[in-house]
Amino acid sequence: MLALRLTRSAHPAVQLRRLLVAAASAATGFLLLSTLGHALTHPEAAPGSLLRLAWCTVPLAATVHLALAVARTDPGTRPRPGLAAIGLGPARLMAVSATTTALATLLGSTLALLLFLHLRGDLTGMPFDGAATDFLAADHPLPIPAALTLLSLAPATASTAVALTLRPRDTLVARKAAGQVDAGGTPQAPDSATHPPATTDGTEQTPDHLPNPTALPWGAALLASGLAVEGYASRTSTATDLPLPTGLPTAPSAVLLGWTLTAIGLALAGPGLTHLCGRLLQTARPGALRLLAGRGLMQEASRIGRPLGVVCAVASGAYTVAALYDPADPSSGPLTTLGAAVVACSTLATLCTAAVEARQARADTTAALLRLGAPSKTLRTAAALRTGALLALFVPLTVMVAELASLPLAR
Repeated sequence: MLALRLTRSAHPAVQLRRLLVAAASAATGFLLLSTLGHALTHPEAAPGSLLRLAWCTVPLAATVHLALAVARTDPGTRPRPGLAAIGLGPARLMAVSATTTALATLLGSTLALLLFLHLRGDLTGMPFDGAATDFLAADHPLPIPAALTLLSLAPATASTAVALTLRPRDTLVARKAAGQVDAGGTPQAPDSATHPPATTDGTEQTPDHLPNPTALPWGAALLASGLAVEGYASRTSTATDLPLPTGLPTAPSAVLLGWTLTAIGLALAGPGLTHLCGRLLQTARPGALRLLAGRGLMQEASRIGRPLGVVCAVASGAYTVAALYDPADPSSGPLTTLGAAVVACSTLATLCTAAVEARQARADTTAALLRLGAPSKTLRTAAALRTGALLALFVPLTVMVAELASLPLAR
């Protein structure tokens, strides 16, 4: 009941982000139901149906990533001083956030089921003169348990991810990490050098919000490993070919492993690369503008770095598809376009949501600078400088990774 009240009373911008989650969940649910319809229509092609279901994990992961970003920026479920006194502690707010995410994704799954039943002709007559019966299985009874199981994947996965990410951290462990508790559990006086900074909502910022410098070498190693696996697969003539969606040619199975390692490497390296951009902006006797922009990037590295790395991975995949796309290939259809649109739109929406979260986090700093007399033009110029620095680094990196990833398929 509390989750419903918070959902109804939210700001229109928050409602819009929740509707984006519902739309992504609806599209993902429709893709899963279409996979079920293809399996019912082609019972002899079980491996092909399983492969279609496996490819649905990509839009499902993009939907969960978006739902998690939206839950992190929801002001209605953010801890505030005094809420614990009325029974709204961190654990209760985490449960409310997970429930709100489940409601948004359930709405999308319900819309997907209604649309699928409408296109099958179960609710009204068959639309489009039955042109889409291949993946709708209109001539076969729809197994309700299987359909509901597939539709529950997005709500269950998204709400579980939100609950695990926003779960309350152990206070004693956090204080030990901050140096406020000794090995025997005795509280120590807070030190300004180790005490975590406070966020805009009055709560302490835990150490996991800070950029992790060790993730950059791991991300670079995974990125290099993925490219090496793809290059090795292109030279192996005995590798098993894997049919890919859209009009791409078939490729060795190891190419999929290489793409996966490359995407994970870009996501892991994103915060470190963003932090590196901030440091580079402050080199060679910087002025106040470059200092402001560089420190801002370093502080926001963990928030926007990982979504930016995921966007680079998706953009490199889109670049590869555009370079190798064959319009005459009949394998490219509306379902492939829908899946690609879900992944692209979800990753871009996640990046925009992370940017909103970063803006909320630095609201107090911006207000303090304005009170001290800093011109608004300077703050806008610093924001543009941060954006330009990120584009100068990530755009060439994306193009380079895309060119190297397309080589195994262009052979």
